[in-house]
Amino acid sequence: MSTYTLEEKDSFIVLGIGTELKSNYTDYAGINKEKETFWREVEQDGRLDALKAIATNDYIFAVNEAVNHKMMYYAGVMTGATVPEEHRVIQFPKGEYLIVKGEGNTADELSNKLTGVAFGQVLPEAQNFAYVGGPNATVEMGQRDGLVYGEVWIPVVRK
Repeated sequence: MSTYTLEEKDSFIVLGIGTELKSNYTDYAGINKEKETFWREVEQDGRLDALKAIATNDYIFAVNEAVNHKMMYYAGVMTGATVPEEHRVIQFPKGEYLIVKGEGNTADELSNKLTGVAFGQVLPEAQNFAYVGGPNATVEMGQRDGLVYGEVWIPVVRK
């Protein structure tokens, strides 16, 4: 099993800009393409920079959340600020989180790698805990030695 930790976190809020993912939830290539296109758009049109300007830290969140039976995906930051209506306040619950750390050449590569390890290896093999839904996120924390590093945070419950 891959290296992971379980970590207790206080509840926290991420303010995000979102898009609905239209690909089937088993179409990983389609989902990844939609996510990459969305990131390119929010980086180019300045919306991500606007979020970064009101962030309380340097972390950039890529959040997956089911909302009204739709697969939603958000670019977000931790902040106490409020902004116009196109943004969503995403509440992460207090509790235990599965944490997988890693690095990649790009933020997309990091996100795909961490999500793949967490949902493809750790969770299916886990004996003592399970993901039961709710928002989960990959967190881009910075760069070192030319690589992007970060973590995936997935709320879990003990079995």
